[in-house]
Amino acid sequence: MNASIYREIIEQIKGIPNPTQRDVQLAKIRVAEKYCLSTIPPNSEIIRHLRPEERPILLKVLRRKVVRTISGVTIIAVMAKPWPCPQKEPCAYCPGGPAYGVPQSYTGREPATMRGLQFNFDPYRQVKHRIEQLESIGHTVDKIELIIMGGTFPAMPVDYQMNFVKECLDAITGVQSRSLEEAKRNAEVSRRRNVGITVETRPDWCKEHHVDIMLFYGTTRVEIGVQNIYDDIYVLVNRGHTVKDVIEATRIAKDAGLKVVYHMMPGLPGSGFDRDLEAFKRIFTDPDFKPDMLKIYPCLVVKGTKVYDWWIKGLYKPYITEEAARLIAEVKKIIPEWVRIMRVQRDIPAYMIEDGPRSSNLREIALKMLRDEGLRCRCIRCREVGHRWLRDRIKPNQDNIEVIVRRYDASMGEEFFISVEDRVNDVLIGYLRLRIPSSLAHRPEISGKEAAIIRELRVLGPLVPVGRRAGEEYQHKGFGRILLEKAEEISADMGCKKILVTSALGTKRYYMRFGYNYDGPYMSKSLSS
Repeated sequence: MNASIYREIIEQIKGIPNPTQRDVQLAKIRVAEKYCLSTIPPNSEIIRHLRPEERPILLKVLRRKVVRTISGVTIIAVMAKPWPCPQKEPCAYCPGGPAYGVPQSYTGREPATMRGLQFNFDPYRQVKHRIEQLESIGHTVDKIELIIMGGTFPAMPVDYQMNFVKECLDAITGVQSRSLEEAKRNAEVSRRRNVGITVETRPDWCKEHHVDIMLFYGTTRVEIGVQNIYDDIYVLVNRGHTVKDVIEATRIAKDAGLKVVYHMMPGLPGSGFDRDLEAFKRIFTDPDFKPDMLKIYPCLVVKGTKVYDWWIKGLYKPYITEEAARLIAEVKKIIPEWVRIMRVQRDIPAYMIEDGPRSSNLREIALKMLRDEGLRCRCIRCREVGHRWLRDRIKPNQDNIEVIVRRYDASMGEEFFISVEDRVNDVLIGYLRLRIPSSLAHRPEISGKEAAIIRELRVLGPLVPVGRRAGEEYQHKGFGRILLEKAEEISADMGCKKILVTSALGTKRYYMRFGYNYDGPYMSKSLSS
């Protein structure tokens, strides 16, 4: 298509005061009709033809899938190669695996899996392609949170893990490194910054030596496949670990400064609505659990699994959409303010689901149920400044912004959820997770050191590029400094002599500005003065 056509659309949009997405669509239709085009020009091509001075003005209205960067970072999922399940037989509900040419627990039709297949699971090409894809639809891809998917990554050969992360980092920095150490150094100073690495694992593959390896290559968060907290169900579905493993993995990860996500799977064989709801209540209130974040994946019947065979024989019946949504709505009523529901429902296409909730908008159905009762979810995601504006058109009032500290016991230690928020309008601007580790903390940088550790520091809202000043956005406005100073104050009051941060590779230089120095995989600072 001729470049002049895109320029004509751009000029039409520029001629409209405060253009909306509807104005963009109408401009595209007018130009398409004028030149008898067979297709409507895509936004990605219009973006490609923007002049540098036009980008700050027009990207906001041309950008697709705004939610991708509304929480302050860009998430890039990368799929590891198919690798056998670490136990002899996979769980009863688990599809895929090397025999099917896809990673364990995936069908091959999820967007991330299809990208993996497209590039033969090459990590460099997957990440590079995804960056280019997001930039083509108008996103600034400067702060990248990497999620390594594909089953139990720590169960793969250590050399493979190290090289996989190295290649991902090379794709982010745009520099071909000779080693993981070099790739990590490059990641500290590159234009695009890695602001987090997440690894999927099982409770029995999140022990001390697994965590040490993950920390070495820059992991900041673990997603643990908990599914439920009943040993009888674990036996029934051939899970291969116990609730004790879940409790231990949670403590080890938190004591090492990692953020902890639980994958929960309501509707498993042997469970039911009341039992599932009781499990959620317990993980929110029992100090042995208390995850930082959740992904809720109701059990689905998919061919090639034992659950499918049980379903065919009439031995198992999953939730229908309405039941799953009602359970999620009930969970949202009781969720603590320090927990984030990251995702609801798997990315499995509806046509592959034989039975179970097929709706991809399960979260929205649950939220509507809450609204119908005059209630709102108060998880982190639903209170984030970006999501509050996107969904409810509510912004924080500067006069109402305050620092709030919520303390709770968890995994034999103490947690402080420190937040900057507008309590009146219930808008969350930023938060920090500070932990006083348990006496069982195993890391030499922490054990016996009278130390506190910052497991997460996040300022929310639309992503502001590294080194650029914010306009109306909330990043780069000093909220990070405020949270950090409060964490240091609390740590000193608790008698700590040292404070550490589980810093992502790309944020280490940020902490140096506040007097922090390298300390193993962490950044740390003395509090003795």
